Amino acid sequence: MLEGCLAGLADFGVDSDDLDVYWVPGAWELPQAARKVGSKGQHDAIITLGCVIRGETPHFDYVAGEASDGLGAVARALDVPVLFGVLTTETQEQAWTRASREHDNKGRELALSALHMIALYAGLDS
Repeated sequence: MLEGCLAGLADFGVDSDDLDVYWVPGAWELPQAARKVGSKGQHDAIITLGCVIRGETPHFDYVAGEASDGLGAVARALDVPVLFGVLTTETQEQAWTRASREHDNKGRELALSALHMIALYAGLDS
């Protein structure tokens, strides 16, 4: 997804020098990192990418739910768009299909959504 996202941004003229990529250990940590990055006021948008695959325990429900709820709270608190790119799938195969640049290309979709939201915010601020 990251490759698709970066390629999508590049296709629309975003210079790679204008992008920051931060890595977190898992989906649970995405809201914390997004809030911290966004609170610096140095970014036009935050695109979160991750995947939670259902296993044999309720761990999936807790992690996916908290990632979703947490990122929603961050999106409402920050003054920049926060894009939710956390895949929630039943199997690893589903995750690869959704993340693939050859299929749905969710990374590219998120890049385009971020650019749309940046333009929307700029229009609303003017």
